[in-house]
Amino acid sequence: MIYLNGRFMPLEEATIPVLDRGFIFGDGIYEVIPVYSRRPFRLAEHLRRLQNSLDGIQLKNPHSDAEWGQLLQQLIDRNEGEDQYLYLHITRGVAKRDHAFPKNVTPTVFMMSSPLTPPAAELKASGVTAITAQDNRWLRCDIKAISLLPNVLLRQQAVAAGTMEAVLVRDGFMTEGSASNIFVVQNGTVLAPPKNNLMLPGITYDLILELAAADHIPLKVGPVPEAALRSANEIWLTSSTREVLPITVLDGQPVGNGQPGPLFKRMDALYQSYKATVMRKAD
Repeated sequence: MIYLNGRFMPLEEATIPVLDRGFIFGDGIYEVIPVYSRRPFRLAEHLRRLQNSLDGIQLKNPHSDAEWGQLLQQLIDRNEGEDQYLYLHITRGVAKRDHAFPKNVTPTVFMMSSPLTPPAAELKASGVTAITAQDNRWLRCDIKAISLLPNVLLRQQAVAAGTMEAVLVRDGFMTEGSASNIFVVQNGTVLAPPKNNLMLPGITYDLILELAAADHIPLKVGPVPEAALRSANEIWLTSSTREVLPITVLDGQPVGNGQPGPLFKRMDALYQSYKATVMRKAD
């Protein structure tokens, strides 16, 4: 069951007019929210990022946070699975094809639920592989825009190379992954690129910073040179659906000793403990 413009319906019944600006221009934003034990995870933070994206494209939020919470819970309740991930998609609506914003147009609101499978234990035990790629995207990567063609092409580079992710580099500094945030560990310190217009402000990124600070893990937020990436003892990728995973091979070369490092194992344990605590409080 999905939600489209005020109605819940089977996915097969959903239709979008071809003049929807999301279809014509990619004029819209999206959000992805993980659900554990049938409860949204860090919902307030996700809704805050949703609002930031809407502000970034000058589109009025069609719902209050309370209304979003009710709609999302209804969507969860209408779908099976204790763990799900919710996809929200808001476009500027349907209008004749013209680059300028149309007036008095109702936004299109689409939501769907998909099964959420946590990363396999084998991936955490062995790590994943990645390549580096030049970050050739636009300069507003902080907006979670539906026009994701550059990310699609970069991720396809990784897939074609037989790896999970492309770690992006712009002007000699690491930014993020094609569909994730990236952390580097060097000499016992976690290095995190700063939140700015060149990266998406990940909800899991924020949680990693919180957990590191709470557990007194040395942490430095600032520009991460490509040289630090290539000489890293550990590299992590993080996202709402993949949680925290170690990258153990980059561009065919082992990261550190080629095995998940001690700080990854410590952070993963902190993440799982936090998630369990939050879910217990929800119950």
